[in-house]
Amino acid sequence: MSHDTLPRPVKTDSAPTVERPARRRRHWARRANPLAGAGTLIWLAVVIIPIYAMFSASLTHQDEALGHSALKPPSHPTLDNYNTVLHNGFGHLLWNTVLAAAGVVLIVLVLCVPLSYVAVRTRSVWSGAAFRLFLLGVAIPAQAVVVPLYLMIAKLNLYDSLLAIVLPTAAFAMPVSVLILTGTLRDISEEMYEAMALDGASTTRMLFQLVIPMSKGGISTVVIYSALQAWNGFLFPLIFTQSDGPRVLTLGLFDYVSEFGVNIPAILASVVLSGVPIFIVYLVARRALVGGLMGVGGK
Repeated sequence: MSHDTLPRPVKTDSAPTVERPARRRRHWARRANPLAGAGTLIWLAVVIIPIYAMFSASLTHQDEALGHSALKPPSHPTLDNYNTVLHNGFGHLLWNTVLAAAGVVLIVLVLCVPLSYVAVRTRSVWSGAAFRLFLLGVAIPAQAVVVPLYLMIAKLNLYDSLLAIVLPTAAFAMPVSVLILTGTLRDISEEMYEAMALDGASTTRMLFQLVIPMSKGGISTVVIYSALQAWNGFLFPLIFTQSDGPRVLTLGLFDYVSEFGVNIPAILASVVLSGVPIFIVYLVARRALVGGLMGVGGK
């Protein structure tokens, strides 16, 4: 065969493809941490044991409450204590507490969200000074100003009403709420504000279409925090109310205390029933609560 008849290789423009081996997935081995596990078990015991003791004691008879061991299950469990609580005006107390908590949450959200928005977006010396001055409320205990508050409530003719509980509770919940919301609002990137500003969005539109939707975690945290302040509040209902009309759950515990003794199982049953709604709210909003707490520090 002559040299001219040999087949010539065909030139192609594309480079030959080389099959690369698939990357192996790295499996990171989780190292055991016995110290962290032991600490978790200790903390779990610290939380669970009192709850178990409270629930167990609420199922005992009144004559067996004093001699009953806290960790021992009741020998003859009974629901009479819960029946006593439910038929002793518990619904009225629960309704007043729900109204007080809803009022506190509404006031805190309406005031704290715009305040936090102004504190984050306004870059001036006066804005920063006002924000720091507002946060001084965290360091003021309610017991130190209860007498001036009492005089103000009396002058406004709000004594012995739910507003006498709602207004001071909301005022003392606002500093921490503003601190939480400002940390959450700082996590919103500046590019989002600039994009809405280029679209011609006003400050109010940015607040409702950008800030509030992007701050659901912080808002959920503030809602739970302020609701807990109203739900567990004892000082303001004790000082600013007197009759049975505006009574809340914390004051309802006095119904089982008399000069002849204390109905311990009934008190614990009332505590268990009053904690169920807050526990349900926490289960529903726990992810948003954790996300809001993680964003408190800001960027």
